[in-house]
Amino acid sequence: MGSLALVGSFVRRVKTASGATAVQIVHKRGRQVVGIDHIGSAHDQDRLTLLVETAKQRLHADQHALEFDVVAPQPADLGAPVVEATGSLILWDALCGLYDALGFTAVDDEAFRALVLGRIVEPTSKLDTVRVLDELGVGSPSRVTFMRCLKRVVAKDYRAVIAEACYRRATRAGGLALVLYDVTTLYFETPREDTLRKVGMSKERRVDPQVTLGLLTDAGGFPLAVHLFEGNKAETKTLIPVLTGFAQQHPGAADVVVVADAGMLSAANLLALEQAGFRFIVGSKISKAPYDLTAHVERHGNAFDDGQTIETTRTMGAGRDARPRRVVYQWRFARYRHDNQAINAMIDRAEAVAAGKRPLKKDRFVKITDAEPVVDWTLVDRARSLAGLKGYVTNISSETMNGKQVVAAYHDLYQVERSFRMTKSDLAARPVFHRLRDSIEAHLTVVFAALAISREAQTRTGMSISKIVKTLRPLRTATITLGGRLIAVPPRMPEEAQRLLDDLEGGH
Repeated sequence: MGSLALVGSFVRRVKTASGATAVQIVHKRGRQVVGIDHIGSAHDQDRLTLLVETAKQRLHADQHALEFDVVAPQPADLGAPVVEATGSLILWDALCGLYDALGFTAVDDEAFRALVLGRIVEPTSKLDTVRVLDELGVGSPSRVTFMRCLKRVVAKDYRAVIAEACYRRATRAGGLALVLYDVTTLYFETPREDTLRKVGMSKERRVDPQVTLGLLTDAGGFPLAVHLFEGNKAETKTLIPVLTGFAQQHPGAADVVVVADAGMLSAANLLALEQAGFRFIVGSKISKAPYDLTAHVERHGNAFDDGQTIETTRTMGAGRDARPRRVVYQWRFARYRHDNQAINAMIDRAEAVAAGKRPLKKDRFVKITDAEPVVDWTLVDRARSLAGLKGYVTNISSETMNGKQVVAAYHDLYQVERSFRMTKSDLAARPVFHRLRDSIEAHLTVVFAALAISREAQTRTGMSISKIVKTLRPLRTATITLGGRLIAVPPRMPEEAQRLLDDLEGGH
């Protein structure tokens, strides 16, 4: 009867192509490597010492910890090399470097790190994340460990720790001057509603239960806070809780300029923002333009120059809450052309309805009469007169910020929209398969951290996170046995990949 080879484990330190030192636990049965657990990567001695100690503690109580540095072999007749394992350690080390640089190590939970970085590499279920990490060659906690981690995310309020780290990163070069706020929805593939998952207004016209997600970012779209609301919560009801909570956590940020789209515009919201000490720039509903611009049109007509801004005042609120608000309008030719194209398409649909060639839906220019539906040409003319205009309501004086500066600040709002797109596409935050509120909150915390790392990577490289992953993931480091020694062999590094790594390292 043959003897069984015992499984042994040891700690090793491996130099990576980026110059970091990776700490791993290697499990061997005889000469065969049966598993590798990637503990982390260090760029300094203190971090390296901590990772080595963590690795030692993870070894079985009666397992002797062997520690050595992996070095290149000397030329000699050492026999045929054997590939024991391969892994995308270059990508993993790069993501770990970003995780560390953002200060997310304040969350002392390696399973949380694995969930966050695994979602960046390949967004999938918690169960399938085990497969993703194993394919990367970094080893993975079990699904049970991940589920326990999600409970810790809520119980220990990891999101608050991540948000604090994000705030420090956003204010690294000075205080915040401007924050952006917007909302989106995440849907659930279930027919049943509950106290959180509600059918509500969906821009995609979905009828699935959903939750409302409020995202606060800096001017560059870097996330600062994320909040979860019921799926039928009105957009206007989400702004004040998010901003007041942010001001309480960061008292020095109470005088920042808040930029939000027209969905947040209400007299009550603006008054509450003002009372909380915030300055604001909020998109104005264009339907108010004919009333706001009456005096201007009477004096100057309705012809505008490209980029021209017109200022007026509108009283908002009632009774003691009534306040005069500064309103800035801008006319742009590019917007005028786009608006007219949209109007022409809506006229075509309205004419098809009037001719009986198309069923009536929510068509804008259709008027229902006693006889039959007809095109509402008065409404068409009104829409034509507003083409090219966009309005902005603010409490910032013209001496502090002129009209063009107000418009420019508002246009930064596209950055938060880019973050939402990244959240939904690259990080696949939806559909959500969790059912309980705590599980959904934990899921959003993982996505929040992944979004921060993705935006940081994009800022440093100018590349999307999906392009970064596609570039670095195929570069696999090989672990081989040669002459009785384990050797880490890095892949050949393409110039594009090396430049990318240099850019990712450059912000440290």
